[in-house]
Amino acid sequence: MKILSNRLTLIATLIAMAFVFQSCEQKQKEETKEVVKELIVEPEKPEYFLLRPEVEKAYGYSHAVKIGNSIKISGAVSMDDEGNPTAIGNMEQQMKNCYADLEKILKHFGCTFDDVVKEDVFTTDMAQMLEKSAYRAEIYKNGFPTGSWLEVKGLALPEFMVEIELEVHKLE
Repeated sequence: MKILSNRLTLIATLIAMAFVFQSCEQKQKEETKEVVKELIVEPEKPEYFLLRPEVEKAYGYSHAVKIGNSIKISGAVSMDDEGNPTAIGNMEQQMKNCYADLEKILKHFGCTFDDVVKEDVFTTDMAQMLEKSAYRAEIYKNGFPTGSWLEVKGLALPEFMVEIELEVHKLE
């Protein structure tokens, strides 16, 4: 009788262990499935923004495109809503006009100049740009972004003296 009792105890223990092992294995499979689900990322559609739709359509560009947390902003120049150059011959005012347009675009996406990570400046007159560049400290109060300054032979229209493009990282 004692042998039978020991065998029954052994069989019961083995069955219990098999059940526990199977339960752990099933739980591990479920956790693995959850992890796989977390890795699936839906592609984000680009969001296009036109500051001056008629001008941008005529020239064939969008002023800004947002994908995920990244926003690329085309070069801003000193122009009115019809695309005519403004502040002709005045580097400082052209810079201010560029930054005013860039601020409108940033606000559209819920951003500020603090979110700018890269700024590229193209100018037809680097000496004047350097003289007037102190204005940028009013724009970038918490530190300057990375970027490049390039002197170029010309911009889209001969009256443009400066063009500023931005890359932005928006925190969600």
